[in-house]
Amino acid sequence: MRGSLIFLTKTLADFYLLTFLLRFILQWIRADFYNPFAQSIVKITNPLILPLRRVVPTSNSVDVPTLVALVLLETIVTWVLVYISGVSMTLNLLPLLVLYRIISLTLWFYSISIFVYVILSWIGQGGYNPIASILSELNEPLLRPFRRILPPLAGLDLSPLLALILIQAGHLAIPLPGYLG
Repeated sequence: MRGSLIFLTKTLADFYLLTFLLRFILQWIRADFYNPFAQSIVKITNPLILPLRRVVPTSNSVDVPTLVALVLLETIVTWVLVYISGVSMTLNLLPLLVLYRIISLTLWFYSISIFVYVILSWIGQGGYNPIASILSELNEPLLRPFRRILPPLAGLDLSPLLALILIQAGHLAIPLPGYLG
C-alpha cells in the first residue's frame, strides 16, 4: 500500500513539477512563447508564478520566480515522499535531496524529449507541429555539441544516441534512494 501511494504521489507531483521546469528552460533558451504548447505551460504555472513575480525579482537571463517556485514545490514533494516512506531524515539532508530530484527530473525530461524528437523527425516530416517545434528548440542546443563530436554517418545522425547514453549515465550516477528516484 505504501509503495503505491509513493508511486502515485511521485508521478503526479513530477508531472506538475515538470511544467515549472519546462517554463524555466523555455524562458532560459528564449523559446517561442506563442507556441500553443508553451502557452499551455504558462497557463498551468501562472497561478503560482504571477504572485511570486511581485515578491521575487527577475533578471534578464534567469526566470528567478519560476526557479523559486520549482525549488519550493520540490522541497514540499520531497518532504512528503520521505514522510510517506517512513524513513527518518535530518533536515540538513533535505536541500541535497531536492537538488538531486530536480537534476533527476531534468535528465528524465531530456531523455524522453530527445527520444520523442527523434521519432518525430522520422515520421513528422513536412508539416508544422507545435510540439515538434518546441522539442526542436529544447533539444537542438543540447545536441549541437554532440554533433561536433559525432558527425552524421551515411546520413544517419547518431548524436541523439550519444546524448541519451550520457544522460542515462548521469541519471544513474545520482545517489537518490529508491522511493525518491
